[in-house]
Amino acid sequence: RRGNRRYKKHRLRQFALPLPKMATERNFGDGEEESYYADEVEEKTRMRRNKFGKTMSSSMELELDSVEKIFEAKEVPPWQKQLTVRAFVVSFILGVLFTFIVMKLNLTTGIIPSLNVSAGLLGFFFVKTWTKLIQKAGMLKQPFTRQENTVIQTCVVATSGIAFSGSSINRSEVMVIGEWIMNSNLYWGVRFCVLESSVMADAGGFGSYLFGMSDIVAKQSKEANSAQNIKDPSLGWMIAFLFVVSFLGLFSVVPLRKIMVVDFKLTYPSGTATAHLINSFHTPQGAKLAKKQVRALGKFFSFSFLWGFFQWFFTAGDGCGFVNFPTFGLQAYEHKFFFDFSATYVGVGMICPYLVNISLLLGAVVSWGLMWPMINNQRGNWYPADLPPSSLSGLQGYKIFIAIAMILGDGVYNFIKVFGRTIQGLYNQFSRKDPSITTVLPVAGGGGGANSTSPTTLPPPLTYDEQRRTELFLKDQIPTWIAAGGYISIAVVSAVLVPHIFHQLHWYHIVVIYIIAPVLAFCNAYGTGLTDWSLASTYGKLAIFTIGAWVGASHGGVLAGLAACGVMMNIVSTASDLMQDFKTGYMTLASPRSMFISQVIGTAMGCVIGPCVFWLFYKAFDDLGQPGSEYPAPYALVYRNMSLLGVEGFSALPKNCLMLCCIFFSAAILVNGVRDLVGPRWAKFIPLPMAMAIPFYLGGYFAIDMCVGSLILFVWGKVDKAKADAFGPAVASGLICGDGIWTLPSSILALVGVKPPICMKFLKGGVNTRVDAFLKTN
Repeated sequence: RRGNRRYKKHRLRQFALPLPKMATERNFGDGEEESYYADEVEEKTRMRRNKFGKTMSSSMELELDSVEKIFEAKEVPPWQKQLTVRAFVVSFILGVLFTFIVMKLNLTTGIIPSLNVSAGLLGFFFVKTWTKLIQKAGMLKQPFTRQENTVIQTCVVATSGIAFSGSSINRSEVMVIGEWIMNSNLYWGVRFCVLESSVMADAGGFGSYLFGMSDIVAKQSKEANSAQNIKDPSLGWMIAFLFVVSFLGLFSVVPLRKIMVVDFKLTYPSGTATAHLINSFHTPQGAKLAKKQVRALGKFFSFSFLWGFFQWFFTAGDGCGFVNFPTFGLQAYEHKFFFDFSATYVGVGMICPYLVNISLLLGAVVSWGLMWPMINNQRGNWYPADLPPSSLSGLQGYKIFIAIAMILGDGVYNFIKVFGRTIQGLYNQFSRKDPSITTVLPVAGGGGGANSTSPTTLPPPLTYDEQRRTELFLKDQIPTWIAAGGYISIAVVSAVLVPHIFHQLHWYHIVVIYIIAPVLAFCNAYGTGLTDWSLASTYGKLAIFTIGAWVGASHGGVLAGLAACGVMMNIVSTASDLMQDFKTGYMTLASPRSMFISQVIGTAMGCVIGPCVFWLFYKAFDDLGQPGSEYPAPYALVYRNMSLLGVEGFSALPKNCLMLCCIFFSAAILVNGVRDLVGPRWAKFIPLPMAMAIPFYLGGYFAIDMCVGSLILFVWGKVDKAKADAFGPAVASGLICGDGIWTLPSSILALVGVKPPICMKFLKGGVNTRVDAFLKTN
């Protein structure tokens, strides 16, 4: 038990809400001392010992156990008043901001950290500032509530999620969790704890299947690059496609919200963590710390933006600038080992767990340090020596297909694990002999009226919080006929329009997907509730192989597989996203109707904002998607080659590549199995196969950036752990946001033809001598 507590203490990072600490004071960095209510603690003369070994009064323990008791005096507004104009204005602004950030990350490495903390902080700050200004003018009609905060969070995440094209993600095994706990070093109070999260967006639509259809990516291989397997990006068809496929998942699981959240009591760790974050903001202590965190975020946002602006001056040509600085020498630089001074990935490294960053670096060492030099020595034997570097029949093929094998192995293992847990969980739920858990679908309110909350359909509330939350969660129903009618209507429209966008797909391909998708959406939503692991990208890869093989190579199967991947992933992933939002709304007393409408509005915003931001990148950067460029879009080539495998089989692989793929596919499954067998205590020392696969194609430069971020956070934690825990995520978010937003002015400068004035490039001594001699003679 002591070891388990040490393990939890090691992994939990206290965040967001400073509260009473043993009748002492602690400085939070502004020179002002935070009072911890020592006088209130001392006044409690009759205390009893709680399970953590500290003493508490009965009244204080009751207050600790009930979050809703803290907000009992605050009125919960009706669902119509939770949907405010200011909420959607702020959501639009933040949606554009985070779409730029996500798009940049998507097109560089595909590693995208959780931005919930920065979205929550900025949403809270903007609306709080708005309401204060209006209040001073005497025109404030409605105060800012946690329900409105939840609406903003939902809308922003839905908007920026379209940049993933459905937020189809694989999370690292270190999940986001949140819980209100009695900390062992507190006399009383509520402390929000969160595990740092990492997201590997191996399914970001604009960085994978959508861009994988383009001529730019198709030309990187000789196989299946005919006109029927190519569709270049265009604003019109991208917006239309996203509109007809992005809403189906929302309607597919609406009828199941009561079963998932109330009856099954699924955790939905990310949704729960977001709810606790929002709840903490709306307490006096949490609001004070949030103000300081926003101040820290703003400082590092400004630094990161100005640093990006400064670097721009030195990037007049290919291979120029700080991003190509040979930190460890030119030979290491040629093998992709260098520090590129990216504020974005230093910030990402501060957010991602240490294990993810070390796994990335280990993958770079195994691939670029050992395997690729050894395979390169076999050129002329394993593959023709005169092949261009981008040919999939040469070294590039080994890089791509071995990375694909590891990604698929990781996906297969986790699909089996999560799907098995889903089936086991469902079996356990329905095999319970508990008459209080009914099979009535939640939207119908147990067969009663629209607002029925009959106690015969509710599980017995165990706490005041559960009773309060369940009552309000079931108050505003979404009729089943709206969910069913919406799904069928959009499915019909989609079955007609998608074949017009992609002629390689026929209506019956779409119908088959839409028949299967609700079942997969339910499984994904249930599995996400148990594990916080979305399998949407795995279902998308399944669609790539099945639909691509069904259509066939001679009829545009590569393009058909990629399009089917997008259709499937959007349905399955948005279903789990909505259920996460329902869980957040349940814990913040936000109405399910306001959650659903906010998700719909956010999705609609994303269907326009996402393609527009991608179009800006596409037009501004001529080398977009090219290996070795600033924006290589690695997963576009990976997904296109997955589709190529689906239609052509293993004949597309170079010599001995199939054997190596089988080895690494099996290794990914084995490593994941060992991680689960040894338990969490030892699993933190075993690398993540999914993270190791990413640098196989890209190299180790971004992994070095992320390890620098980890090192900064580690040293900061040793010097002042309290500040590191409280302000680390805010500092990291500032670094990510500032550098990400710099892409907007840099894109505009590129579009209008303004080029940087200086090229800073590093050459070998001999090459530099020849260049100097050439310049002197010309």
